[in-house]
Amino acid sequence: MLHHLLHHLLHHLLHHLLHHLLRWPGRVMAGLASGLLALIILFEEWGWVPLQQLLARIGRWPGLRWIEGWVRSLPPWAAVALFALPTLLLLPVKLLALWAIGHGHVVLGMLVILLAKVVGTAVVARLFTLTQPALLQLRWFAWAYSRWTHFKHAVLERARASWAWRVARVLQRQWRQRWRRR
Repeated sequence: MLHHLLHHLLHHLLHHLLHHLLRWPGRVMAGLASGLLALIILFEEWGWVPLQQLLARIGRWPGLRWIEGWVRSLPPWAAVALFALPTLLLLPVKLLALWAIGHGHVVLGMLVILLAKVVGTAVVARLFTLTQPALLQLRWFAWAYSRWTHFKHAVLERARASWAWRVARVLQRQWRQRWRRR
């Protein structure tokens, strides 16, 4: 009887342990994916908007206003094509940067990739602002955008409640104040 009870207890313990061990890789992957998405959202929150605003100011320059008007007037599928264009145009630049890194020019390659990322993000952010009404006419895009927005707000709500976010906001305010004084 005791032998049977110990066997049953050991079996239950091993089953429980195995169950938790098998869930561990999934938890790690989910944590990594959540972290990556949080970084993307934070970049959008702190990088996307200022870059888009910078290009909006540039877009007000004489001679460029008509381009923005033309972009705003595009039908939905032309807006999709235009929205994808910066990614396609920056691909050869990034490949060239990787080639440079592969040939020992690591700093140059990394600077090119960083510059391409910042410029690409600025252009995509501005294009999205200009084409958003047309893009939202596409049912699949409106559905995906709605889901993304809901998810993003949920992640931001959790992030904004964290001590790291509050510290980062204080540092950001201090940096802005110093920048304005100069």
